[in-house]
Amino acid sequence: MQKQDIENRKTVRIFAWASFLNDLGSDIIHPIWPIFVTSILKANMAALGFLDGLGDALVSISTAVSGYLSDRLKKRKIFVWTGYFLGALSRIGYSLSTIWPHLVPFKIIDRTGKIRSAPRDAIVADVSTDENRGKNFGFLRTMDHLGAVFGIIVCIIFFKILGYKILFAIAAIPSFVSALLVFLFIKEKKSEKIKIYRGITLKDLDRNFKFFLILSSIFALGAFSYSFLLIYAKNFGFKVGFVPVLYLIYTASASLFSLPFGKLSDKIGRKSVLMLSFLLWALVCLILILSLSQMMIIFTFILYGAHKGALEPVQKTFVSELAPEEFKASCLGGYQMAIGLCALPASFIAGLLWETLGMSSPFYFSIFLTIVSGLMLFFVKKTSINFDSG
Repeated sequence: MQKQDIENRKTVRIFAWASFLNDLGSDIIHPIWPIFVTSILKANMAALGFLDGLGDALVSISTAVSGYLSDRLKKRKIFVWTGYFLGALSRIGYSLSTIWPHLVPFKIIDRTGKIRSAPRDAIVADVSTDENRGKNFGFLRTMDHLGAVFGIIVCIIFFKILGYKILFAIAAIPSFVSALLVFLFIKEKKSEKIKIYRGITLKDLDRNFKFFLILSSIFALGAFSYSFLLIYAKNFGFKVGFVPVLYLIYTASASLFSLPFGKLSDKIGRKSVLMLSFLLWALVCLILILSLSQMMIIFTFILYGAHKGALEPVQKTFVSELAPEEFKASCLGGYQMAIGLCALPASFIAGLLWETLGMSSPFYFSIFLTIVSGLMLFFVKKTSINFDSG
């Protein structure tokens, strides 16, 4: 038993380091992405919203498909290392783009790389217990965000020296290493041959899972891309060179809060931490609506990081506990698909509202949907639900 515990901890650590490296590469790009798209490739805010929303929607589809196939084929590892490899390829494509429509196919490749998420999360859930599952997902997100912190620092230091194109190409290297780490060091357990002759249906899902899926989708409709926060800051008066620093503040905050919030959810319950994440997001929107000062805008990026630190690991933990055992990866993928499909209209609607009604209008819309989601969360049972796999 002790040997198995050591092996389980090793698996989580390898995934954590792979996530660290992948996010290091991706976040060399993220801080300058909205400026690259709007200023260099001459896209408007609606086009930016379309690109970001398209990416999120594709994440949802690829995650759902890989989750289903992972359960069906009883294979997880191949989806994980292939996903990291696709992410690396896309960054090379970004570096070659000269007009914003060129970004579309490479965005598709990039986001298809998220086929890694549901199978990886299913492995993490399987090697965890009820007492440490929130902690393990929190640790994973901490390493995600910590990698992002280092990526942003690389971006800030080398952006003026190397420029967009070379920097985007260099960003591919860490993800290639992530793919290699998983390929070489993750040992996939042989399945116990659970017999599944059909795909998952709504009848297989508990009422609480379905209700949580609905409220999360509603919240996602208002949770537009981080790009809007960066463009807002730029329009508010921050210099272009300082915009990556704001993204660094957000990412460092998310890294700092993910593990503590994951642990907290193990102690006080998933619902309480999720409700806190909704409140933090509403506060971000409210401060931006009021446009008080540059210091308050900086503070919103700290709050935004805390919101992500509370939301992301606890969502996955809650879903993994509400899902039937034999359909765990399918449920994790299906959940991501639902909220991801909402992300495409979310960012596109936010872009249209921004262009037509002013840059505060998306935040009003988001606060309304956050309140609706928070009220619905009260009707989801706090306790996790155990299912028989036989």
